[in-house]
Amino acid sequence: MITTPPRVLILQANGTNRDHDAALACELAGAKPEIVHINQLLSGERRLLDYGMLVLPGGFSYGDDLGAGALWALEMHHRLGEDLAHFAATGRPLLGICNGFQVLTESGLLPGALMRNAGLKFVCKPVTLRVEESQSSFTRKYEKGQTVTFPVAHGEGNYYADDETLNRLEGEGRVMFRYQDNPNGSARDIAGILNEKRNVLGLMPHPERVVDPATGGTDGRALFQSLIEALS
Repeated sequence: MITTPPRVLILQANGTNRDHDAALACELAGAKPEIVHINQLLSGERRLLDYGMLVLPGGFSYGDDLGAGALWALEMHHRLGEDLAHFAATGRPLLGICNGFQVLTESGLLPGALMRNAGLKFVCKPVTLRVEESQSSFTRKYEKGQTVTFPVAHGEGNYYADDETLNRLEGEGRVMFRYQDNPNGSARDIAGILNEKRNVLGLMPHPERVVDPATGGTDGRALFQSLIEALS
């Protein structure tokens, strides 16, 4: 039986810099990624709803003016809001990594906020994470409790939410990854969370940077394999 590789949109904006890493990760997992600048969506040259999955990659969109991810989130909310809401409502996966996670919280697609690191310094290093849940389309190829190493590179990765929100995330099994040695002061060591529908994941560490042993390891490959298998 011939199957068509799932189409994945890697959304690009001025200042993003992990587009090609994300595309490679999706390609290695068996998908057909396409890097698309947001202006191509705004002009109608490309249509968000033609894709089966959306990735918001890391970087410093629009120079992080007004705060990390803030301008990109405003642009997406006001100019792509209807399509983006429909995309998420149909259950298609949306992955936001680092700056992408910041965009997801700024736009309200995920709860909480990403604040300045507790030490007020940019952190760039590999970190050890615990996989908190394996019952999701993002983590189905990991074992619950498994430890993995992903790199981080951020100045505003300190996840904050009020106690009610944190308790809900914990109680509903929506904390996907947790830092083993918290590099930024995030509440309850949270590194990645899901939305209520469980098809939107935001995380600060970079799984797309560890999908090839030649460039640092393969701990991130299972995340992309999980997603592409779920789409196929």
